[in-house]
Amino acid sequence: MKLQEFASKIRSSRNIVFFTGAGISTESGIPDFRSPGGIWTKYTPVYFDDFVNNEAERIRYWKMKKESLETYKKNVNPNLGHYSIKAFEDRGQLLGLITQNVDGLHAIAGVSKDKIVELHGTDRKVVCLECSRLYPCDEIYSRLVGDFKPPLCDDCNGILKPATVSFGQAMPVEAMKRAQALSQSAEMFVVVGTSLQVQPAASFPVIAKQSGAFVAIVNRDATPLDDVADYNFKGEIGDFFRQLNPLLSDA
Repeated sequence: MKLQEFASKIRSSRNIVFFTGAGISTESGIPDFRSPGGIWTKYTPVYFDDFVNNEAERIRYWKMKKESLETYKKNVNPNLGHYSIKAFEDRGQLLGLITQNVDGLHAIAGVSKDKIVELHGTDRKVVCLECSRLYPCDEIYSRLVGDFKPPLCDDCNGILKPATVSFGQAMPVEAMKRAQALSQSAEMFVVVGTSLQVQPAASFPVIAKQSGAFVAIVNRDATPLDDVADYNFKGEIGDFFRQLNPLLSDA
């Protein structure tokens, strides 16, 4: 299928679900965790049980996350991909947006928060593991100066943690339910910028396909689900939307 045919198909669709991964944010200057320069090329991951049970590991984790937060402050803004998905909402076509990203750029681009499912949480909040109080990230990171101790909750003295899903931590139940419901309800399911190698998130395009959705995969590299897709685009995310958007002017 050529891009023009895909554009015609997507113009006539209404219940569209986008599923985004790190590839949509790399063009905003945020490195993929697993790519050169990413967090996991410089640090050994801290598993959730170690974070909870070992103060030294908590400190190591906070130092790692503080570095990643500094990345977000270096003039990192939404790019054409984020704004293009927002345009689908403006046209009344966006049923929902499932993202593996924790950078919050979809919301900054203007996608309604009730449309967004953040499967892996957000780096822009800190949560208490005891009472679930949420803090703005800057409020907590400002305390992490010098030889710091891991921060604790002001209300209950519980352990604070960035509101993201760590290795070995259970996926958020409500977010998973919402993502599954969106996948089952999608008329068109568009994967953007993810290798589809991390489970259980990678199962959502399959769920959508089994529920009757047209599935498209837009990614720089091949994915394990390319044969499942009805349309594949191999290339940069920005290039895809630069070519697609003019074809949607009649949507």
